[in-house]
Amino acid sequence: MTPLVAQSRMIETFEDQPETRWRFFSDQVMGGVSTGKVTFLSEGGLNFARMTGTVSTENRGGFIQMRLDLDAPPPDGATGVVLRVRGNDQRYFVHLRTAGTMLPWQYYQAGFDVTGAWTEVRLPFSAFSASGRLLRNTPKASSVKSVAVVAYGRDHAAGIDVAEIGFY
Repeated sequence: MTPLVAQSRMIETFEDQPETRWRFFSDQVMGGVSTGKVTFLSEGGLNFARMTGTVSTENRGGFIQMRLDLDAPPPDGATGVVLRVRGNDQRYFVHLRTAGTMLPWQYYQAGFDVTGAWTEVRLPFSAFSASGRLLRNTPKASSVKSVAVVAYGRDHAAGIDVAEIGFY
């Protein structure tokens, strides 16, 4: 597998103890019943994170996620998020938190679909929608503080692998 194009700045390739950087969350933090986990694997020399679980909308829940807090904002001139992913033919989301997302339920969201083959996904910042009225319409790249891969919004079995994530 070839790495993502040179114009991208990778923030994660899942080498060097990614379990120290990534956190797993589910809706159980707010009373939901979704379950899951993240495991870090290597296959054919490729390192990746695998998020699996069951998303349930019971008890006003409906998500599992793996989140990375950024050490620095995206580079100047970044226009979006790029990922290399594969999965179980479902729709997933990237959630961004910024300096302006102060409350736990605030984020910016963009969706993408996965198949069983490794695929590059590019999500321009303009494709992200705010989770509420108190936020700007689209995230400001220089204020992005975390990035998350999320299974969200409906009852389903989640299964997604992420080999690379960065900005372009």
